[in-house]
Amino acid sequence: EAGVSEGRPALLLFICTALEGNKGYGPVFEEQPIDTIYPEESSDGQVSMNCRARAIPFPTYRWKLNNWDIDLTKERYSMVGGRLVINNPEKSRDAGKYVCVVSNIFGTVRSSEATLSFGYLDPFPPEERYEVKVREGVGAVLLCEPPYHYPDDLSYRWLLNEFPVFIALDKRRFVSQTNGNLYIANVEASDKGNYSCFVSSPSITKSVFSKFIPLIPQSDRAKVYPADIKVKFKDTYALLGQNVTLECFALGNPVPELRWSKYLEPMPATAEISMSGAVLKIFNIQYEDEGLYECEAENYKGKDKHQARVYVQASPEWVEHINDTEKDIGSDLYWPCVATGKPIPTIRWLKNGASFRKGELRMQSLSFDDAGMYQCIAENTHGIIYANAELKIVASPPTFELNPMKKKILAAKGGRVIIECKPKAAPKPKFSWSKGTELLVNGSRIRIWDDGSLEIINITKLDEGRYTCFAENNRGKANSTGVLEMTEATRITLAPLNVDVTVGENATMQCIASHDPTLDLTFIWSLNGFVIDFEKEHEHYERNVMIKSNGELLIKNVQLRHAGRYTCTAQTIVDNSSASADLVVRGPPGPPGGIRVEEIRDTAVALTWSRGTDNHSPISKYTIQSKTFLSEEWKDAKTEPSDIEGNMESATVIDLIPWMEYEFRIIATNTLGTGEPSMPSQRIRTEAPNVAPSDVGGGGGSNRELTITWMPLSREYHYGNNFGYIVAFKPFGEKEWRRVTVTNPEIGRYVHKDESMPPSTQYQVKVKAFNNKGDGPFSLTAVIYSAQDAPTEIPTDVSVKVLSSSEMSVSWHHVSDKSVEGYQIRYWAAHDKEAAAQRVQVSNQEYSTKLENLNKWSIRLSIMSCTSLLHVASCQSCFHMWLLILIPNVLPLCGIGSLKISTKALLPLFCCHVQRGYLTKGCKETKILGS
Repeated sequence: EAGVSEGRPALLLFICTALEGNKGYGPVFEEQPIDTIYPEESSDGQVSMNCRARAIPFPTYRWKLNNWDIDLTKERYSMVGGRLVINNPEKSRDAGKYVCVVSNIFGTVRSSEATLSFGYLDPFPPEERYEVKVREGVGAVLLCEPPYHYPDDLSYRWLLNEFPVFIALDKRRFVSQTNGNLYIANVEASDKGNYSCFVSSPSITKSVFSKFIPLIPQSDRAKVYPADIKVKFKDTYALLGQNVTLECFALGNPVPELRWSKYLEPMPATAEISMSGAVLKIFNIQYEDEGLYECEAENYKGKDKHQARVYVQASPEWVEHINDTEKDIGSDLYWPCVATGKPIPTIRWLKNGASFRKGELRMQSLSFDDAGMYQCIAENTHGIIYANAELKIVASPPTFELNPMKKKILAAKGGRVIIECKPKAAPKPKFSWSKGTELLVNGSRIRIWDDGSLEIINITKLDEGRYTCFAENNRGKANSTGVLEMTEATRITLAPLNVDVTVGENATMQCIASHDPTLDLTFIWSLNGFVIDFEKEHEHYERNVMIKSNGELLIKNVQLRHAGRYTCTAQTIVDNSSASADLVVRGPPGPPGGIRVEEIRDTAVALTWSRGTDNHSPISKYTIQSKTFLSEEWKDAKTEPSDIEGNMESATVIDLIPWMEYEFRIIATNTLGTGEPSMPSQRIRTEAPNVAPSDVGGGGGSNRELTITWMPLSREYHYGNNFGYIVAFKPFGEKEWRRVTVTNPEIGRYVHKDESMPPSTQYQVKVKAFNNKGDGPFSLTAVIYSAQDAPTEIPTDVSVKVLSSSEMSVSWHHVSDKSVEGYQIRYWAAHDKEAAAQRVQVSNQEYSTKLENLNKWSIRLSIMSCTSLLHVASCQSCFHMWLLILIPNVLPLCGIGSLKISTKALLPLFCCHVQRGYLTKGCKETKILGS
């Protein structure tokens, strides 16, 4: 004893006292083991499973592996509290399901199961990968073929030529996070290189990459081919609240456009499309998101579709679970334990860690053997949840120590009183009552309830006296006594009267009461059954507190919401008395109800509604307001009839914008003002009109191009999100239309390039608009022509004549090609590039022009014949020359000098110095030097 501190015996005494007083309790988990992945290549050398519970007295811990007890005496294991530490873990003997079992004198509980698994990611095979040869314009798939691994949570990227250069993903290239493959919609020459699949496992923080795969594009004239979906999502089972990812990617030339939709339903509000349309993510998925999803890939050559279903299921979740319960010995128990989930969970029970029952738990005639720790387990294919509770069985003789009868009980004359009798006892005792020495029995004014309470009605002076409650069970008996005294009853002597006011006025309601002078009196006012809070409502409600027996109520600046039935209650601690009156408030009408859209046309809708309250003043008229999705502002709508009288319940809204989403609301008016608006109608869309892009045309352009133009629709005709245009075209006389999508609503031009397109070919074209609601009508079909080829003839007999220090004239011999619209002359400084050239354009009727503002000593000169002066690609030139021109500040020293150059002969005149000239673009090249 001398070696024990003073605090320790006190602690032991406290625990002992708590147990004797039945204040201990069974184990309650504070931390349970969780699923753990241990990397096989880890250098840690140990893994732990956590378990912690609170209990009085302190609990003991043991562990099970695959339902077998773990021998914790072995050196491989150690315990710190309830935490299990495994040294040098091995997959062959340590992998499996672990359960922590906690016990004390009140019972045993099992933790939820936790799986210990071993993660690994093998290296890729050492064999070289075969090279992949693909024609340019054709799609390609590079296979990743990831090595053996666990778990299956890999992420994939691709290296190009060396680490750490990763390829950038775009509309043309996609890496599937399902199988790791790299998909290229159509191969370009720039794709040439060595590719390696880079695989990472976040669970074990390890990455590996494959041998490089040479990709060799084969030079070829690019061909077009239709969309072909290669990445297809499968039927997917998702858990409620999870994030779901669907992948879809197509090969094709040109690169296909990808679109997502949900069959016959709108897309989920939480859906998000990324990776240039290849990935659909649904965040926090709900049951209503279940359904058939479709991915559509399309280019002008053709389209492809893929569909699969998303199923939404759910792990078990408690609707009602068990809690610690204390029951009398011999009583019955029904413990509700209800869980929801999909599929519906099954219910089973454990008692002190051992299997007990299935389904609902009902027990009759409880005994001490039924006490213990109970666990309700809900389980389906997606998970398992536990609810733990302790059942205590108590037995004791009746005692009033904790809840004795009141020593003094007051009752109002002519009123009713209930005297409670609530001893602690187990099992439930039998009750009897006496007044003085007289034993009481049930009668017309006296009744003993099952819970022991005594009720007396129509109280008189003779009922005053000492009352005793007797309680008895098989463990013993006890009694408790109190004295009943009678008081004067509370009465309303001046009741409130009905009041009729207009909005904004004041109203007064009187209330005076009589009561027992020995008691305090309070007044409580309520409106339609709800007690008025005078502190919160002080702006409108005020009570008379000057006279004790007067509870007068003043209502200031009355509003419509203050109308109703007011009740004054005069109350003491013994009894109360009430009286009521109505306050009628006249004011503007209430909101109309039941607004419905009966008929929808392109520029009009028919509405019906039901009358709201008129607030005691007849409705004189209605106003209809509308709002579109483009604005948050409500505006008065134009209607038929234009004036909607107060006895009407229908009208037609006119002059609406076709194919527009609208909401409507209605406001009523009477002589006292305009009321609150109705709830908005359901959102509707007016019928789609024959609205299509106008001024469809085009033509011309550069070689091998078809230019299509139209007038974009103004924003008020977009009618929804994701607005754009669908352009359809085909050679005149063919049956099949090619279609392309233009997603920018502001653009009114599309250029189709095709190296195989003949020049000056007649095409039929048409354009229609679309949004997220669907497609509009096509425009009228227009006929246009593809671009002409550049001229085959070039200007000849070109002459250059110096006019001054900053001017020269250029002339040439015209070409005979009738398709030539004109000529273009370019000139630029010798040290610049041709892109910086100054340009002069003349019609096909002119054969000379003057160049001004020259300030360079050395310039280049080019003359072109053009089928279209709007497009450089429609021009042809086989003539370039470089002139070093000695231009003084005055006219040339040797008089008028000129240089005449012909494709047949070069005849320089020597006032100026020709340093170098060339004839190019397939013409016979001639080089001249000299002066």
